[in-house]
Amino acid sequence: MTDFSVRLRQQWLGENGSPRHELLAGIVVALALIPEAIGFSIIAGVDPRVGLYASVAIAMVIAFTGGRPGMISAATAAVAVLVVPLVRDHGVEYLFAATILMGLIQIVAGYARLDLLMQFVSRSVITGFVNALAILIFMAQLPQLTNVTWQAYAMIAAGLAIIYLLPRLTRAVPSPLVAILVLSAISIWTGAPVNSVGDMGQLPEGLPSLVLPDVPLTLETLQIILPYSLAMAAVGLLESLLTAQIVDDMTHTDSDKRRECAGQGGANIAAALVGGMGGCAMIGQSVINITSGGRGRLSTFTAGAFLLFLLAVLGPFVGQIPMPALVAVMIMVSIGTFSWNSIPNLRHHPWPSSVVMLTTVVVVVATHDLSMGVLAGVLLSGIFFAGKVQRMFAVERLLSLDGAQVTYRVTGQIFFASVDRFVRAFQDDAAASNVLIDLTAAHFWDISAVAALDKIVARLRREGRTVEMVGTNRASADLVDRFALHDKTGVETGLVPH
Repeated sequence: MTDFSVRLRQQWLGENGSPRHELLAGIVVALALIPEAIGFSIIAGVDPRVGLYASVAIAMVIAFTGGRPGMISAATAAVAVLVVPLVRDHGVEYLFAATILMGLIQIVAGYARLDLLMQFVSRSVITGFVNALAILIFMAQLPQLTNVTWQAYAMIAAGLAIIYLLPRLTRAVPSPLVAILVLSAISIWTGAPVNSVGDMGQLPEGLPSLVLPDVPLTLETLQIILPYSLAMAAVGLLESLLTAQIVDDMTHTDSDKRRECAGQGGANIAAALVGGMGGCAMIGQSVINITSGGRGRLSTFTAGAFLLFLLAVLGPFVGQIPMPALVAVMIMVSIGTFSWNSIPNLRHHPWPSSVVMLTTVVVVVATHDLSMGVLAGVLLSGIFFAGKVQRMFAVERLLSLDGAQVTYRVTGQIFFASVDRFVRAFQDDAAASNVLIDLTAAHFWDISAVAALDKIVARLRREGRTVEMVGTNRASADLVDRFALHDKTGVETGLVPH
């Protein structure tokens, strides 16, 4: 078997190389996608088929185009909440057009390597993102946990028991799938008074058809959909890249983030062409897939294909699946997603890291907007980092024995956040006529640092002193040569590179 064949097999079947595990995991995910897709359609103000067909198309296409095998993508709430005004004011056809443009933007983002921005997302932000999603997943189940019959609570408890206890006996079949099948049989046989999938909304019948958005191809249309497309593309990529990183950690494997960006774009275009809404990666369903044994692209494709089979062939039976069975699965996902180690780590990790994590959680849960929480976490991480680095410098003042020369030995990083302290360090009443600034152990990072040096040199010269600088490294010397003003006044500075 060639190396290409080995890689292809591993991509589609995972490291275990088991088609059975992949197929069964995909079936579990397909069942869990149905109520979610219906719910997201309701959020967006569209017919349930829009969310369901989107989930079918995105899952099947991303299996081929995505960069993270085993990750599940479909219609999501993060994208659905953004398009409510568009659907309300202009109709669903504009939603389809905006989704196509969203996909094109994501493809461009992939080729522009915007996935590299993930390097600026700290581990604390990712942990907060995971914990916030776990909380949101559990909160989404609350409507099915309040004002329901005792039979519903009993079925949820039974479902959790099957999910957690069955693996101790056998792992031949994913325990969530067994829970769904057993509870569905009990519900149908006993006629238990519990909510079913059919109560969430009418399931579509038949196969989706290929259509183009019925909108005028004008500049006005572009002006209407562009803001929504940009927002959907950004949120979709953010959630997908973060979820890919989480799946990387769960499976101890790497993924191609650049391919994932472009792949998400292609999948969203396909969704719009079959009458679906936009979507992105789903951490809940991805966790279900991984815990059920899915590791490769086959499980993702199976999720979409089996969902299509359920809608086209088994619609009436699917509508009878009891919601308590799916609630039990999602509670399992919530428990498995939450980073429980992060709670005791609050006492052991540096306090800025804990603040960033908690801020991300609070903002996401409060706004139900993943992008806002991640943005808040990233900004706070940047502020803490800048505050830490700006203290990583010192200025030592040495006066010669005869008092004629004072030497300032600068050590550390000089940039926009440290320039104020840098300038204040040179404010003294020394009567020395000669000033030597030793920059051997210092580094200038930006024009703010150069401007601060200009300010210091200009003040010293106004006081009638001779200024000499020595020891600048090559990068700092280049920056000073390009942007400094103090060497353009006709007075020799004695700038000596190190």
